[in-house]
Amino acid sequence: MPNHYFQFKQFTIQQDRCAMKVTTDGCLFGAVVADIIKNSPKIFQHILDIGTGTGLLSLMIAQVTAVRIDAIEIEKDAAEQAAENVSASLFSKTIKVIHADLNQFTTTDKYDLICSNPPFYEDDLRSPKLNKNIAKHDKSLTFTQLLKCTTAILSEEGIFAVLLPYHRTAYFTSEAEKMSLHLIKNISVRPSVLHDHFRSILFYSRKKIMMQSQDIIIKKEDGKYTEEFISLLKDYYLHL
Repeated sequence: MPNHYFQFKQFTIQQDRCAMKVTTDGCLFGAVVADIIKNSPKIFQHILDIGTGTGLLSLMIAQVTAVRIDAIEIEKDAAEQAAENVSASLFSKTIKVIHADLNQFTTTDKYDLICSNPPFYEDDLRSPKLNKNIAKHDKSLTFTQLLKCTTAILSEEGIFAVLLPYHRTAYFTSEAEKMSLHLIKNISVRPSVLHDHFRSILFYSRKKIMMQSQDIIIKKEDGKYTEEFISLLKDYYLHL
């Protein structure tokens, strides 16, 4: 049974009311996005987290930047718990949790960075639990709709970051291209040196530039974290 909470160095994630729990790949995604924000010459002024769940991604980002973060969550219990996690953290003034369906979300703002760990997998096996179906599969937000909504509110110089199952990379990138969002960085993730790729961390931009590729392996053959994973997560995980 998953733990009801996950303790990080600077915040705690309570997750008993969220269908989608803290995962290693979700943490890696947050660390990669935070690392890019921290080391990029680009100035990010307003960030949007789509499908925030527990609030994990927003909190990881807030640890490295004081810019405004809006965090949208469609599932009521998850949105309430994310708001509680944010309120209990050092970053309560930075993050605003919004209980909303992205399809009905209206704003006059343009976001410099939009990130999403979409807790749904199109065309995969559905869960018998209603809240997990809303979180993982709900057809009110397909990949195409996610991209359409993102395109409408992404600034001209903005970046869209997304975590996906590895086998959905080509399809998602094809759909993004139809909306003039171009893949600029592709990070393929393997759970260990003994396993094939299982996740992709993808970055898109309105501008076509040379695409960068990278591989990240989470664990070595002996089951210990790789040096690269430790480098990315050492500011978050308690025991690194």
